[in-house]
Amino acid sequence: MLEQAYEFKTDSDPKSCRPYGNGHINETYLVETTGRKYILQKINKHVFRNAQGLMENVKAVTSYLQEKVSDTRRALSLVSTKSGKDWLVDASGEYWRMYPYIVDSICLQQVENAKDFKESGAAFGEFQRMLADFPAGTLHETIPRFHDTPNRYRHFKEVLSADPHSRAGQVAREIEFALEREAYAGTLMSLLNAGDIPLRVTHNDTKLSNVLFDRDTRKAICVVDLDTVMPGLSVNDFGDSIRFGASTAPEDEVDLSRVTFSLPLFEAYAAGFLSSCGASLTQCEREHLRDGARMMTLECGLRFLTDYIEGDVYFKTHREGHNLDRCRTQFKLVAEMEREWSQMQKIILNER
Repeated sequence: MLEQAYEFKTDSDPKSCRPYGNGHINETYLVETTGRKYILQKINKHVFRNAQGLMENVKAVTSYLQEKVSDTRRALSLVSTKSGKDWLVDASGEYWRMYPYIVDSICLQQVENAKDFKESGAAFGEFQRMLADFPAGTLHETIPRFHDTPNRYRHFKEVLSADPHSRAGQVAREIEFALEREAYAGTLMSLLNAGDIPLRVTHNDTKLSNVLFDRDTRKAICVVDLDTVMPGLSVNDFGDSIRFGASTAPEDEVDLSRVTFSLPLFEAYAAGFLSSCGASLTQCEREHLRDGARMMTLECGLRFLTDYIEGDVYFKTHREGHNLDRCRTQFKLVAEMEREWSQMQKIILNER
């Protein structure tokens, strides 16, 4: 990897290159020179089939964001290659990119308190606000129909009908839960298709670990991991953060008594998010933020259930029934959101 690092315009020749971080998709390395540090990544082309389109999206968005910030730490920027390219395609056809290392930053893997979660909301809200005028339709759809929930249901019913591993009989309750909400699943796509809710630049992986925090102040610095940046709905980005961060237990918790939807954490994140981008959202977007939370959680649970019935072919599993455990946590969160539905809207609309 040091060989690839030499292809980029670093401040001086790289002296070391070692694996870095906890990512599970791309290969990530920390490159050190005599003066600075850099992040070098090889894109996983098995996951991201259109690496060229992905990098064109990253270049467009990072360049746009850098024009909006006064502190370069507040947005990622690409380091160009010595030949003047924005990324490297090596002799084997592998795609590489380099970012300056953001100094004095930390990455949090789990929500530790409401303050940190609120800060992450402010960071993702700022990301939305700064990109509000960016022409989302010019970006590549790197994962086609990623949050087309009705299409996820179509696939689910195809798998359910085939039942290739005779597992459907074991999950009748989960199947019933999913099918009872199929009509609701088209809510956001219908609003988009009717022109009632706008297409935005969205991050599509808005978990806490994709925000860097200042090591000393614990304030959010910037949003990272832009591989899934593409056209989408702001409410889905909001919702995926809630799905991940407002749960009191891990995504694969076996003991469902430990899985609850935390209204205080929801309120903290919403406050941070809306403080940063509330003015740039339409009234329709704001009114449907809670739908983003419910929809992303329902969709994720449906995907886990589909994969379980199909034989665990998509998500990595580490034990028997792992995808089913994941499905059950998501469906429990959906049910709890439904019980808190009116309170969620009062929080969003500041009516408490």
